[in-house]
Amino acid sequence: MSLLSVKGLSTEFRTERGVVKAVDDVSFELAAGETLAIVGESGSGKSVTAMSILRLIPSPPGRIAAGEVVFDGKNLLEMSDAEIRAIRGDRIAMIFQEPMSSLNPSLTVGLQIAEPINLHRRTPWAAAMDKASDLLARVRLPDAKSRVKAYPHQFSGGMRQRAMIAMALACQPQLIIADEPTTALDVTVQAQILALLKEVTRAANSALILITHDLGVVARYADRVCVMYGGRIVEAGPAREIYARPRHPYTIGLMASVPRLDQEAGSRLVPIEGAPPNLANLPPGCAFAPRCRRAADLCRQRPMLVRSASDHLSACHFHAQLGANVGA
Repeated sequence: MSLLSVKGLSTEFRTERGVVKAVDDVSFELAAGETLAIVGESGSGKSVTAMSILRLIPSPPGRIAAGEVVFDGKNLLEMSDAEIRAIRGDRIAMIFQEPMSSLNPSLTVGLQIAEPINLHRRTPWAAAMDKASDLLARVRLPDAKSRVKAYPHQFSGGMRQRAMIAMALACQPQLIIADEPTTALDVTVQAQILALLKEVTRAANSALILITHDLGVVARYADRVCVMYGGRIVEAGPAREIYARPRHPYTIGLMASVPRLDQEAGSRLVPIEGAPPNLANLPPGCAFAPRCRRAADLCRQRPMLVRSASDHLSACHFHAQLGANVGA
């Protein structure tokens, strides 16, 4: 049984330019202990999908227009505000993209980590602060006992991200959503943070949704992948299968634009031409068609996300040919 089942999720925003469909008919499932990576360019709908799961969409101008988000057998979209607040930070935790803007600069780091423990577990503040110190030590923050009294500005970027992970782990959640957890960190710290996330979720048998644009991260840490473009999922399946046999031109383009160790020295990267689509004015049919070298008249019709292989979905009219001729 899936821990999380998202079906037909659609989220839109009303703007001066019209209605922007930031998330359009998104569906996926996630099992306990599994890591799902949601991949795509900026503006593809990754973060809005995550915010929709936790019902953090500001209204107005945004609203969840359709779909269901079933967590542990209950639809989060049908819960009252009090019920969803009881789940946030307790059974589902989120690590936001930029820790400096997510942490309160006027409160100590320890107090912010202890707060969900006090709120959701009814633990006295003194015991909650001791737990916060233990959590900072667990995420390998040096001198954790004294660091609980420090403020966010006294932490480096990597230390703040570790504090965010400690906060997410505070109530031993069943699901952690990490939105670009390594943004603005150097490569060494990125590897440490991601390895730590994978380690702590595996130890707790927690599911992890990893939102990223870094395909190297996906290859190393994800079990399954959803590739998003223009607010829609265009390809989904096991990470190994998608890397071995991508069946959507956008996925193939993303992989071609990343350096590979098996490429010949001096080989040039192949960029995806053009720019991401305007979500307020998406082209008819396939949203990727204006940037796709394989586009044909058939692409004026919207391709559905269909099974192209065992446990591998693709929203491309030519997925069969792409599976046979990867890199063509």
